[in-house]
Amino acid sequence: MILQQAFNGLALGMAYALIAVGYSLVFGILRLVNFSHGSVYAFGAHMVILFVSYHFGLAPAIILGVVLTGLLGILIDKMALSPLRKKNSPGISSLITTIGISYIIQNLLMMAFGSEKKTFPELFPSKMITIAGAQVSSMQIVMFIASVILLLVLTLLVKFTKIGLAMRSVEQSEKIASLMGINTNFIIAFTFFLGGASAAIASILISGYYQIVYPTMGFVVGLKAFAAAVLGGIGLFHGSIVGGLVIGVAEAIAASLFGSAYRDSVAFIILILVLVIRPAGLFGKKGIEKV
Repeated sequence: MILQQAFNGLALGMAYALIAVGYSLVFGILRLVNFSHGSVYAFGAHMVILFVSYHFGLAPAIILGVVLTGLLGILIDKMALSPLRKKNSPGISSLITTIGISYIIQNLLMMAFGSEKKTFPELFPSKMITIAGAQVSSMQIVMFIASVILLLVLTLLVKFTKIGLAMRSVEQSEKIASLMGINTNFIIAFTFFLGGASAAIASILISGYYQIVYPTMGFVVGLKAFAAAVLGGIGLFHGSIVGGLVIGVAEAIAASLFGSAYRDSVAFIILILVLVIRPAGLFGKKGIEKV
């Protein structure tokens, strides 16, 4: 049973990691926790449903949904967060703004799609596979492999490309990066696009697994992904991945032992325990400022 739930948790945990990466990307650049990220996650799945309903086909609908969700991330920054940065507003102003944006997106989704749960199309016919005596669905395997590939691509992008170098420069100091000729506004917009696109891909994978979507679906999942990011060390890619896996596996095992009613509390229990012992997260380090 433990092996069975571990397989379930690994697939879900990698999807959590994809969402957590979006938190880490924005936090690394702006030192801002983007609490609208959960609603952006829900937006992605609903865009796929919209395009499927217009007979675009599943693959084009997924591509368009991912791109539009990435553009939504840019829109959030340009319309709400960038003006606050230009006025040197305190960080709490941006934080509260992202919470407000989250509710705006949720309500717009309710107005456009209704508040009831809707069926998400099956990504492909799923079948059960036996691995070491445990039953694993092919969809779980695809979720895990797709998440690993996408996280690897994001890591290579940030670590080994010019735009990734620019992102790391802005992370160190936006002002100095600007003086060195880096277009910081473009880098920030690109970061929001990556965060939105990764959230959309995660929403498609999770929605394809459960085959259910609804406007508030990103609330709890977003909080779990945020817990995963903080657990591993927010701002760190590998921290987000490990945090997502820990929460996904622990949640699946807890659901089998204590019942599904308790699965949502596991992420936050783990988060509190880790932060009491290690406030910076598993891989985070205490910041040192010279004065």
